[in-house]
Amino acid sequence: MGELRGARDPDEVVPVFFLSDSTGISAETMGNALLIQFPDVHFERTLIPFISTVEEAREVVAQLDAVMDGPVTPLCFTTAAVDEVREELLRTRAPIIDFFGLHMAQVEQQLGSRGLREARRLHGVGDVRRYNDRMAAIEFAIEHDDGLSPRGLDRADVVLLAPSRCGKTPTAMYLALQHGLFVANYPLVDEDLETTDLPRPVAGLADRCFGLTTTVARLSRVRQERRPESRYASEEQCRLELRRATEMYATHHLPTVDTSAASVEEIAAVVIQTLARQRRSAAARPPVGRDTHRGRTPRP
Repeated sequence: MGELRGARDPDEVVPVFFLSDSTGISAETMGNALLIQFPDVHFERTLIPFISTVEEAREVVAQLDAVMDGPVTPLCFTTAAVDEVREELLRTRAPIIDFFGLHMAQVEQQLGSRGLREARRLHGVGDVRRYNDRMAAIEFAIEHDDGLSPRGLDRADVVLLAPSRCGKTPTAMYLALQHGLFVANYPLVDEDLETTDLPRPVAGLADRCFGLTTTVARLSRVRQERRPESRYASEEQCRLELRRATEMYATHHLPTVDTSAASVEEIAAVVIQTLARQRRSAAARPPVGRDTHRGRTPRP
């Protein structure tokens, strides 16, 4: 292991480049998984996707080398799969972390087979059935965003409940896109919060309901951006809605997650883990003749 450099200037901004011959999603995901371990360092991130030829790779190398001549050394992550493109990118003078090259040879050795080393395979259509499932899940999430439609709610894998601006929509879309889950989200408005009963459209779906909450300060701040100086955004109103929503969750023993300091990925992970526990519990109970996946009942 090399020696660590001395104390970093707290105002210094480190240029970070994510390079890929495909979408760059993997390079960003894996690179950011490392960068978040350095919360005190400021990064300026740049994504350069679809580097499909050696000529394009040379242009990127020239760009990186130019940054190397600047005041701060950049950091580069690449997941380029095509050998010629990856080898050209590795000619840069900038420090580069080659996720594909680091691990591909080991996987090939273990499997006793050479990988295709082609771009656009990880985030392409690939498994057509899985792709279609995700597209259907996205359509479901859009149709059932903010309680827009009660139609087909019994097909939901998850129903997110929360007062306005607690993070329901981004969580629903992430779960649909990344995990193919059918997610509806239902906003708890004043009339819903007059009692601890579940709102009528979701009253029969308690086993699929998941409550989101946040802090009064954060909710008020987010609402201020939407409706400045309104009753809707006041701390008093936010406190009231959050308290009554929490009482509703407790009454029906709903699983909850605090979204105030959590990313959408973290919120989704909690939902996924909770669903897995619930399914394991359901599997341990005697069957009752109902298919719990998306609320469907088997046809005779």
